[in-house]
Amino acid sequence: MLDIKWIRDNPAKFDEALAKRGAPAAAMDIIKLDERRRDHLKILQDLQNRRNEASKEIGKAKGSGDNARAEALIEEVGTLKAEIQEGEETERRIDADLEDVLARIPNVPLDDVPVGEDEAGNVEIRRVGEPPRMDDAKEHYELGEALGMMEFEQAAKISGARFTILKGQLARLERALGQFMLDLHTGEHGYSETAVPLLVRDEALFGTGQLPKFSEDLFHTSEGRWLVPTAEVPLTNLVRERTLDAAELPIRVTALTPCFRSEAGAAGRDQRGMLRQHQFYKVELVSITDEDSSVAELERMTACAEEVLKRLGLAYRVVTLCTGDMGFGARKTYDIEVWLPGQGAYREISSCSVCGDFQARRMNARYKIAGEKAQRFVHTLNGSGVALGRALIAVMENYQNADGSITVPEALRPYMGGIETIAAA
Repeated sequence: MLDIKWIRDNPAKFDEALAKRGAPAAAMDIIKLDERRRDHLKILQDLQNRRNEASKEIGKAKGSGDNARAEALIEEVGTLKAEIQEGEETERRIDADLEDVLARIPNVPLDDVPVGEDEAGNVEIRRVGEPPRMDDAKEHYELGEALGMMEFEQAAKISGARFTILKGQLARLERALGQFMLDLHTGEHGYSETAVPLLVRDEALFGTGQLPKFSEDLFHTSEGRWLVPTAEVPLTNLVRERTLDAAELPIRVTALTPCFRSEAGAAGRDQRGMLRQHQFYKVELVSITDEDSSVAELERMTACAEEVLKRLGLAYRVVTLCTGDMGFGARKTYDIEVWLPGQGAYREISSCSVCGDFQARRMNARYKIAGEKAQRFVHTLNGSGVALGRALIAVMENYQNADGSITVPEALRPYMGGIETIAAA
């Protein structure tokens, strides 16, 4: 959520930022609503002041024996009380209207984010590694089904479309990827492993920006909770409604969890295989920093995610997302796209974003600096470190052999009990 004071002070810059995101100007409407709120609060304050004065005058009138004056004042206080109660209800409605408008406004992009309408406007900034040369490279679902270790039809009978069953060594390979990533991020990158709830309340999803605007992308339970679309939600909310000491920052946490997404807007996209699933595993990275460190932390986080692919020997590229392709709460985002030989294309495997204080304002998460009276909002970052399903796809396709077997990357062999090749039984 954006600071209403900043919008009032920078209406042109605010509308310019919305225009970069393809959204209509909103500064004047928001400022008018805020002015209405401020004017109403002034009226309400005047009513409260008059009630207090009249209440004091009642005692004086009674003390002087002026009963008629006292009765008139008592009647006035009763009228003022009713007006104040009505005014407080109006205040709550105006506050709710203003909060709802602000809650649906996307974050302001950093100045160096490229302007564009969609993914065509993204800018590649580097490539790492050489894609392997293969004749007749197969896609992961062809490999998995031929091995007898990946099933889609049976998964559909159990759960419907966009679910996958992994069996045998492919199931173990996915588990190995998760353990490898956790060990790397906790052992070398300074993240603290955290086990978090997979069911969250409205407030948690509001805090990270999924609600109220993106409810159709989520799974909702009959008890009013939501399945997490990513561990970003519970990990970031670890600091909600807290005031931290600046010395505690940065906080870096990671979690390996299942993620659940309805993929409401993905009809017809990536229907074959397991590229786009309703349920998948992901290692999430979250950082909580002070306001001066967050941009540098984005570079650090992205490097941590890249290291996963380097250790696995996978070719990839890093792109900066343009304003039209960037997530709702992000100020800047790097996507890491891994090379998939079966598709002959780079596909997203990680997305790392800096959100500034956008999420912190929604969560009321602050920090204080020793010697300073004023508190500041923390800055938040999140990134995939990385998605296990897509990492599994990348390993299968990049390490496939002509006979349909899959060579296990050296980095994963300790987690596979020393197995070097996955082949059909």
